[in-house]
Amino acid sequence: MKIVELRVMRGPNYWSVKHPKIIVLKLDMEQYAGVLTTDIPGFHQRLEEQFPGMVEHRSIKGQEGGYLQRVQEEGVPLSNVVEHVALELQTLGGMNSGFGRSYPAPQPGFEYVVFSYQEEKAGEYAAHAAIRATLALANNETYDIQPDIDELHVIREDEHIGPSTYSIVSEAVARGIPYIRLNKHSLIQLGYGVNQKRIQATMTNQTSAFSTEIAGDKSATKAMLREAAVPVPEGEIVYNLDELKEAIDFLGYPIVTKPLDGNHGKGAGINLKSWSEAIAGFKMAQKYSDAVIVEQFIEGYDFRLLVVNQKFVAAAKRTPAMVVGNGSSTVQELINQVNSDPRRGVGHEKVLTRITVDKDTKGILEKKGYTLKTVLAEGEELFLKSTANLSTGGTATDVTDLIDPYNILMAERIAGTIGLDICGIDVVTSDIAIPLPEARGAVIEVNAAPGFRMHISPTEGLPRNVAEPVMDMLFPRGCTARIPIIAVTGTNGKTTTTRLIAHMVKSKGYKVGFTTTDGIYIQDRMLEKGDTTGSKSAEFVLRDPTVNFAVLECARGGMLRSGLGFEQCDIGIVTNVAEDHMGLRDIYTLEDMARVKAVVPKAVSKDGYAILNADDDHVYNMAQEVDAKVAFFSMDESNPRILKHVAKGGLAAVCENGYISIFKNTYKIRVDRVADIPLTFGGRAKFNIENVLAATLAGYISHFEISEIKTALRTFIPSSNKTPGRMNLFKFPTFEVLVDYAHNPAGMKGIAEFLQNVDARKHVGIIAGVGDRRDEDIVEMGRLAASMFDEVIVRHDKDLRGRSAENIIELMVAGITQVDPDKNYKVIGQEMIAIAYALEHAERNSFITIFSEDIPEAIKLIENFKVIQDRRVMID
Repeated sequence: MKIVELRVMRGPNYWSVKHPKIIVLKLDMEQYAGVLTTDIPGFHQRLEEQFPGMVEHRSIKGQEGGYLQRVQEEGVPLSNVVEHVALELQTLGGMNSGFGRSYPAPQPGFEYVVFSYQEEKAGEYAAHAAIRATLALANNETYDIQPDIDELHVIREDEHIGPSTYSIVSEAVARGIPYIRLNKHSLIQLGYGVNQKRIQATMTNQTSAFSTEIAGDKSATKAMLREAAVPVPEGEIVYNLDELKEAIDFLGYPIVTKPLDGNHGKGAGINLKSWSEAIAGFKMAQKYSDAVIVEQFIEGYDFRLLVVNQKFVAAAKRTPAMVVGNGSSTVQELINQVNSDPRRGVGHEKVLTRITVDKDTKGILEKKGYTLKTVLAEGEELFLKSTANLSTGGTATDVTDLIDPYNILMAERIAGTIGLDICGIDVVTSDIAIPLPEARGAVIEVNAAPGFRMHISPTEGLPRNVAEPVMDMLFPRGCTARIPIIAVTGTNGKTTTTRLIAHMVKSKGYKVGFTTTDGIYIQDRMLEKGDTTGSKSAEFVLRDPTVNFAVLECARGGMLRSGLGFEQCDIGIVTNVAEDHMGLRDIYTLEDMARVKAVVPKAVSKDGYAILNADDDHVYNMAQEVDAKVAFFSMDESNPRILKHVAKGGLAAVCENGYISIFKNTYKIRVDRVADIPLTFGGRAKFNIENVLAATLAGYISHFEISEIKTALRTFIPSSNKTPGRMNLFKFPTFEVLVDYAHNPAGMKGIAEFLQNVDARKHVGIIAGVGDRRDEDIVEMGRLAASMFDEVIVRHDKDLRGRSAENIIELMVAGITQVDPDKNYKVIGQEMIAIAYALEHAERNSFITIFSEDIPEAIKLIENFKVIQDRRVMID
């Protein structure tokens, strides 16, 4: 059993729209093809011993504890075991996922396994580890899963966003606000386009750099607070041991040392009571800053006050990592007991962090004359860290409801004085319920980017949703985080439809970003060239801070490779479903292809619209699977599907009596004459009329005026610049040339229908087969060419996609000769040479159709040839 293909889905996809983050495995089952767990002696017992947590897994049937029972009694394929092992390994690594499926692939002996992940790298690692573990179970071999669990913990700590960021992201998701992770750390974009906000940990794009710098300068912060009548400890800034000695002579012991521009307790020495301790604290602080603050040590408890948007929101009492003696256990044994608390985990994976013995801990033990083998007396408390950070094993108790009003006002004044939108204030006092001056407490530090973990998951007390006021600040009531998104898919016509809609949106005054098979465009400027119809290209547009409307072409390949680049869109269009790319990535039938294309309408929000082709059976049937509203378009106003839909109050667009019209309820709204819309070539290009119908509906649903839609349709002039490779027509003095990207039988049939309305004495076609298509598809291209053209020039693409040029040409010629053994054809392998030949030998009143792979170069060659021809005419 081995992995033959691993795909990472990052958005709604062919396998699941509701679970966008999944790993898709294709397994070669080898000798385990058809083998069930009941066929392997002892498999069930070994599985349960290795993964006892699987008792909580449910079977497909949903009974409690049902999965292990099913493994034992009914038997499941080993691919199904791989799915559950991958999920369980992630759970043991601190990442609960929970969704999985397994089912046969089209090829005998192969299986698909699909399972969800939290972190992409963890999902990939779990896939490989699950194969190793399952094979070991099947072969009755010893396999230690602990190294895998440890590695998954490491991956989680490296890749997972921290608890503070996660709380904000979770609040955003709960409000329906989309997010994009911008790097492997905690830089997150909330919302899309021009409405986006950004956070990193608990800093926002509204956090003042000036205020952050002030908060990082402990001396400046203390001076500003002192001027504002806020109690702060006396202290000095020192750079060497002599100055340290002078400061201690003035302040007296005990003292605190900390770096001038440090944060989060890094490099801090607390409650130092001797010169040797002071030197050690000074040296530790200088690892982070040459300048070291020496302050009075304030007796009391450690409290953190949190202010968001100038409003106090929470307070927590923090206690350093500690153990309590029982008279019999050593310090190490007591640490182990504390760490056995199921709430403790590695790093930030759980509410509490496990206590580790580090240099700080050893220093504390040494001061007391203890070692890890020391047995503490009954009830003796031993603090193991010098700071009360949760990340080092400390605990937190919520005291929000206990804080005195004076201290609330003081906290809000501090946040305003420093200028931080999210502000953490460290206070040491004997009782937070007493005004700070009366309790002889002091403000120790002001933090930009304060941690939220102590508030959202306190060890004791009420959890506080401190992310809520952050989101209220970033997106006040009435402000949207989204921009309109129109997604377009289909076998043919999607690029033209995308460009037409983008033109319509731009005409309305929006700053539009759109993706196509030829590039990414921001406000009509191509920023990335190439086939940009995948998820990363969609994210490129949605990340752009200038875009306020997105139109995204979504091709089959991208959806099968990584899913969509968004979780929801406002309008999803499916132009048609036809045979193309059949056999690639296990898509063998039109039904399979329809399921791929259906991902787009399934991703439309409930308040949005799926725009579907009522003339295409596969597209029409998608209406049964979507949660959104549906609008249909059709070339036939008498289509029973349209009439039934409109009779129920539905929305539709049709071509009737030479007009593009919208049907709404019992009303007919005429938009424009088909013949007056340039894209239809006087009504001859039927397939472009369909594209116009879809775009018209998109404009109408987007609340564009009919006059605005009409103007956009009339001003969208097909050309090599506006629609490269889509019906680019060049008129020479004695002949015409058409360049099109049609690369499948359905596309060629559309061109054939157009050519029937072209008056020409001779039709010449330059054709090529695509190497990754089936033999029958390539032959069919040849057959169609023979029926369309009087003369055929056969070439091959530069990218042969796994075939030889000879094989492709042989199949094309076979198709041509099947239709007409006497057909006039030539083989000219290279595209540009073939085009040059056709142009040089063009007969009067002929029409040359070029199906091109390299659109830009083909257009450049034709335009250069046209310049030469025009000059000849002028000379003559």
